[in-house]
Amino acid sequence: MGEFDTTIGILLLGLFFNTYLYGLVSWQFLIYHTTPFNDPWRVRLVVGALFILDTIHSAVAVYNGWYICVTNFNNPSVILTVSWEIPFTAVATSCAAIITQFFLAHRVLRLTKSWIITGIICTLSIIGFVFGVIAGVRSGIIQQVVNFGVLAPLVILWLGFQTAADLSITLVLSVALYRQRTGIRRTNTILNRLIRGAVQTGFFTSIFALGDLFGFLLHRNTNLYAMFAYPIGRIYTNTLLDTLNARVALKSLNGTPVDFDTESNALRFRATGTTDTINNNIRLQQVHVRQDVVAMTDSGTDRTADDKVIAGDDPEGLYTHGGKAV
Repeated sequence: MGEFDTTIGILLLGLFFNTYLYGLVSWQFLIYHTTPFNDPWRVRLVVGALFILDTIHSAVAVYNGWYICVTNFNNPSVILTVSWEIPFTAVATSCAAIITQFFLAHRVLRLTKSWIITGIICTLSIIGFVFGVIAGVRSGIIQQVVNFGVLAPLVILWLGFQTAADLSITLVLSVALYRQRTGIRRTNTILNRLIRGAVQTGFFTSIFALGDLFGFLLHRNTNLYAMFAYPIGRIYTNTLLDTLNARVALKSLNGTPVDFDTESNALRFRATGTTDTINNNIRLQQVHVRQDVVAMTDSGTDRTADDKVIAGDDPEGLYTHGGKAV
């Protein structure tokens, strides 16, 4: 292993992966920008702010790589000092986290109608944000990597509360969406897609946050923590954009109607030739057909709630089913 493999080498791996994720963010942003979702200005403002923040942060990360590998090519001791890019990364990541977490917390509120649960999530997010900013500012004041040990309590609180908020959002959304399940295959398919997205959200952000935490605590003399720290902001932005852009896929899923609880009921219905045959072979009280119809009028045209929301007319970027937001 080379002398700088665990410092400059690992740092470059983090920068490469961060650049790749920024490409995904740009692609997701392009999809959102070119799809007529009709979202309110505050949702578009959040998306735009996160994209600008990610663009600046990714540019700063590339500059940091250039500063270390090119500008200070003959000055290896540069890795022992704290340049302004490190405090900026902590603050930018904390900003991306709290914006995304508050956006998803609002979705939790719409689903659960519980201000207590939403308040707990927001409190965890705010505490994580505050300690993240403090840790970033303190790292800039310290200026020497060898003195990073004093930041350990702040980093633990920052990433600990941030991870707790992510996992809480994942758990609450998954349980709330699961409880909305019905016997209708189309509805369940849509809900399964949303549950999968919620689980992926908490999983990836938590993995990178914990990687950042343990890298800082256990391998402080390397840049292992930086390999996880740089991409976290991009993961949060991808999470939010995927939540919004998922409406495109859900619209296609919603295009095929399913009229019965199970496929067996549908097959049984199609197998009968006439109403008399149905009456003779199937007792009406044994047939349980669940119909979820919500009549909504839009410019004089009746549309179902699922069609209206997935088409992009939901002002909060949420989904509704049976009168409840999902």
